[in-house]
Amino acid sequence: MKIQSDRQTELAAVEVLRQTGVDVLEAALVAKRALEAGRGRVKRAVACIAAGEEELRRLEKTVSFERAIREALETRRNRRKRTLDDFRYILRRFLKCCEGLSKRRVRSITPAECAAYIRQAFDTPRQRNKARLILSGVFTTACKRGWCAENPVRKVEPEHIEEKRITILNKEEIERLMSASEEFEGGACLAATAIMLYAGVRPNEVERLRWSDVRLDEGVICIAPRHSKTGGARHVTIFPPLERILKRIRRPGDERICPPNWQRRRARLHRKAGFRTWQPDVLRHTFATHHLATFRNYAELQLEMGHRSAEQLRTRYIAMEGMKCCEGFMLRSGEHTTTP
Repeated sequence: MKIQSDRQTELAAVEVLRQTGVDVLEAALVAKRALEAGRGRVKRAVACIAAGEEELRRLEKTVSFERAIREALETRRNRRKRTLDDFRYILRRFLKCCEGLSKRRVRSITPAECAAYIRQAFDTPRQRNKARLILSGVFTTACKRGWCAENPVRKVEPEHIEEKRITILNKEEIERLMSASEEFEGGACLAATAIMLYAGVRPNEVERLRWSDVRLDEGVICIAPRHSKTGGARHVTIFPPLERILKRIRRPGDERICPPNWQRRRARLHRKAGFRTWQPDVLRHTFATHHLATFRNYAELQLEMGHRSAEQLRTRYIAMEGMKCCEGFMLRSGEHTTTP
């Protein structure tokens, strides 16, 4: 009787498996796999299946990398144009250089693959670190939308960059540049050049400034958060050499400090001043070096430069070897110094 009962049970089981529409043997193998996962216990096997169903639904709730890019750009639509241009350029480079990436499901992309994509699309450590930050931004947005469980880029180590100090302008070069700025196109570039040289304001920050940001009565130039590279507001000191220039050429408050076609005009100015090559941040580095040589105060210089810490000043900005301060370069009214 028992043999007959077992036989009937087996036939019933086969019939159940057949009703699934799947090959009976394949269905049996799936059932075996579930029971193994459940350590031979039916209830645990059922729980494993339920957990697997939930995980599968979660995995299926994702989008392509290309779709994630569009969403990341949409969430950043109010950022500055330069920021968005950098974001788009980096991501276009990823799509161009990494075959098949555009269609990859963001939830399935691993940290190792992210590292490989970064190396594949970019050549230098500085480029790769910037690409890493932007790629991380895409995955951060995807995580917020529930399209992936975690940001895989956070597990990708940034590349080490050996910072090289940028040389600064010497006294003769400063005189050439300022003389050319006075003469070039009626002094159209004089204010912007002087602000970068005597206040250390970044080139991109100067482009966003208007004359209303120059507070001569307070002795400061106001860098608003929307104009700052780091997103923080700061006031930079107007030292006497800069004050004399700005008082002489002051314009209405709503006018921009930089003239139209600033970048092209600036390049022509450098050529007129006799510079065959030009380092983008050389004026900012010149300011930082002279400020430290004059006032010997890292904390004060850090505030003027808008840095979050003084570490970058120590490792990259300051070129003190064999340097002599240009007399009167940046003294405050009534102050005197000796050449170090």
